[in-house]
Amino acid sequence: MSAAGYVGRFAPSPTGPLHAGSLVAALASWLDARAHGGRWLLRIEDVDSPRCVPGADRLIIEQLAACGLQADEAPLWQSARGAAYQQALDRLIAAGWAYPCGCTRRDIELALRSRGTPKPRGAELVYPGTCREGLHGRTARAVRMRTSLGAPAEEAEIEWHDRRLGTQRQRLCDAVGDFVLKRADGLWAYQLAVVVDDATQGITHVVRGEDLADNTPRQILLQRALGLRTPSYLHTPLVLGADGEKLSKQNGATALDLRDPLAAVQEAARVLGLAVDANDLGGFLAGAVNAWRRTLA
Repeated sequence: MSAAGYVGRFAPSPTGPLHAGSLVAALASWLDARAHGGRWLLRIEDVDSPRCVPGADRLIIEQLAACGLQADEAPLWQSARGAAYQQALDRLIAAGWAYPCGCTRRDIELALRSRGTPKPRGAELVYPGTCREGLHGRTARAVRMRTSLGAPAEEAEIEWHDRRLGTQRQRLCDAVGDFVLKRADGLWAYQLAVVVDDATQGITHVVRGEDLADNTPRQILLQRALGLRTPSYLHTPLVLGADGEKLSKQNGATALDLRDPLAAVQEAARVLGLAVDANDLGGFLAGAVNAWRRTLA
């Protein structure tokens, strides 16, 4: 299969080295690009600087190379992209999509409680729209995205198709509320950064872990508001830890043991449901591209 216009990407956060779960996402995005005859790019999502570990970005690049996953262009670092994010934010504010918010987390909890909708255990706070029509004497802290301008239903409810999960729907105003684009600490929020960067890099296909599927409706709303193309999406199975939770750096996932890169890549392919018979890394990756093409491309 050939798709000359295909551009995919892997976008890790440098909060530590790659682990088994992140290798699955990296391999899936690389395989999809290669199976479509397209390009595969790398983006270092270091916009949340307090969580980033010095040197982790370079280590991730080295880990990917050891696994035979080479990007087709030099990586893009989000930390150098502030001007592009500000330009997009200014457009959203001018169009009435974004507005300043003076609420603290405590303010939001109290507002929800007064409405009889306390925060469910383990869930995010759904912003109640307190500052939509003005700051009411508060000082602006963050900037939020409206999840509806009030009339067209499609602005509040997003329907999209995932190549693995099928048709998905989310009513943003109920599920997440007006979400943050620029944080109270001055840092850029993930949702805005990823949309702007996908457009800049010309990304046509996003392949990433299933834990990020919930972010997709917010990103599609931003794409529509900014007049940007919506990529094709595919969310891959997650690697779970012994506790049944998603394997992540936050719950103690260990760094990849790359003394045997072939074994690491084979295990990642197994999670993706790919069975390939090869004794060397190059041969395995070539076989995995063919297997991916037969199943998911």
